[in-house]
Order: sequence, then C-alpha cells, then structure tokens
Amino acid sequence: MADLLRNGDAEDVAVKLGAFEQQALIHDFSTSASARFNATLNSLSKWLVAAVFGIIFLWRHDTEALWAASGSILNAGLSTVLKRILNQERPVSAIRSDPGMPSTHAQSIFYTVMFCVVSMVEYFGLNGITAVISALIFAIGSYLSWLRVSQQLHTTSQVAVGAALGFSFSVFWFWLWDAIVLDAFISHLWIRILVVLGTVAICVNFLLYMFRYWVLERN
Repeated sequence: MADLLRNGDAEDVAVKLGAFEQQALIHDFSTSASARFNATLNSLSKWLVAAVFGIIFLWRHDTEALWAASGSILNAGLSTVLKRILNQERPVSAIRSDPGMPSTHAQSIFYTVMFCVVSMVEYFGLNGITAVISALIFAIGSYLSWLRVSQQLHTTSQVAVGAALGFSFSVFWFWLWDAIVLDAFISHLWIRILVVLGTVAICVNFLLYMFRYWVLERN
C-alpha cells in the first residue's frame, strides 16, 4: 500500500511538473510573440505616422495643411538641434550612438496627433464622438511613443520631453497660422508665394533627409 501511495505521489508530481513546464512554454511563446510585435511596430512607427500625416494632408489639400506640413519638418529639425545641444546618451548607447534627448519619434508623433485632432475638430466640430476619437488618437500616440522606451532606444524622460515638445510646437504653429499668417496670406500675394515656395523647399529637403537617415536606418 505504501508503494502504491508513493507511486501515486510521484505521478501527481510528474503531472504537475509537466503542466508547469507547459505553462512556462506558453508564457515564453506569448512573451516572445509580444516582443516581436512591439519591435516590428516600433520599426514601422515612423512610416505609419508619415502615412497618416500624408493621408490627412491629401484629404484636406488646403493652405493650412500646407502650413502644417512645413511645421512638421521644422518640428523634427528642432528635435535634431536640441539633441546636439543637450547631448544626452540613450539608455543603451551600443544600440544607437547618437544623442537621445529629446525623442524625435515622440516629438513627431505628438505633432501629428495634434494635427489629426485639429483637422477632425475643424471639419466635424467638438462633440462626444470627436472627443472619444481624440482620446483614442492620444492613446495610440502614447503607445507608439512608449515603444521607444520598451525597445531601450530612449529613456522615459526623453520620450516625455519629446512628446511635450511636439505637442507644444504644434499648438504654437497652429496659433501662429490663425493669429498672424492667415490674414497676411489672404491679403498679400507675395506672402502666398513665400509660404508656398518655402514649404516646397522645406519638404524637398526633408525628403532628402528621410532617404538618407530613414531608408538607410541611420536616424
């Protein structure tokens, strides 16, 4: 009888160990799949943001969208300048050797987030639906920015500063359009020519920059 009990205990232990190992394998697979998904989404985030911005730009195809496009490029340029001035290392300098403060990704993402929200509210008004969609857009932007931390490309403070700068610059840029540039744009031909030519020049330079640093993965 004692032998039977011992054998039964051994079988129970073996079953429990097998179940534990199976759960561990499932957990490891789930964690690995989640990590791969986050890494892939992080690498695609800049293209996703650029695509969303381009779609909204083509949908609006007005002078304010043109102004927003030039602002998005100047916003990225501001981030590059601040990186060189602050010269703060990334959390793992071996992954990327360039400075990490502020996060250019987060700064560009939240500039685009603000552009999306402004465009939606201008066309559909501020109501319950647009408020919910705006909150969802902010949540998506926050998640894409957080991926920079999870992939150890930036610290939390670098991403937070980048997001705050992108949001603030977007608010300033749209305020500048509404308060000063719009009236001058309507009243003076030379202002219209200057804004259009300046935006075209900025966009061409940005396309060259994007090919050099984004396509070649040097950003």
